[in-house]
Order: sequence, then C-alpha cells, then structure tokens
Amino acid sequence: MYIKIHSIHFDTDEKLEKFIHEKLSRVERFASKIIGAEVFLKLDHNKGTVKDKIAEIKLKLPGKTLYAEERSMLFEESVELASDSIVRQVKKHKEKIQQE
Repeated sequence: MYIKIHSIHFDTDEKLEKFIHEKLSRVERFASKIIGAEVFLKLDHNKGTVKDKIAEIKLKLPGKTLYAEERSMLFEESVELASDSIVRQVKKHKEKIQQE
C-alpha cells in the first residue's frame, strides 16, 4: 500500500514514519483493494490545549474515501487511535458491500 506522510511545519523522524507504516499495514488485512493512504501530522498551537498532536488519516478505496482524525499528547497515540478508527470503518464498509 502506498502511504504518503505530510508533517505540517515540522520534520518527522524515521522512527515515527516506521510506526505509521506498521499501524496502517494492519488495514491491509481487512481490505485488499486499497489505493493509498495519506497521513497528516499537525501541531495545535492554541494555548490551553494539552492534546496538541493531531493525526489525520485518509484511506482511499475504490469508490470510497475513509477519514479519521484524532488528537492526543503524542503523535504515536494519535496515529494509533486514528488507525483503529480506520480499521473499524473498513470493516463496516466491507460488511455493507457484502450485504449488497
């Protein structure tokens, strides 16, 4: 699966990119026709927010784009939560297709 990682206003390290690839590889177990994925990593600079690390994942399937956004204190946690959400959406989408 092709994964494009966008880090907004900072550079990601190799460890974080490897973590993202590992988490998104789980999605391939549930959907075989994935076109690609985009991951956006952002920092929320608003004062007073503790959960300032934002991870957005867009997963492109034939005829459908799935989206998840999560925020937490660590990018790894945000990515994990967002990938879990994407997995749930893929399962739901797959069930819907099988019912048709």
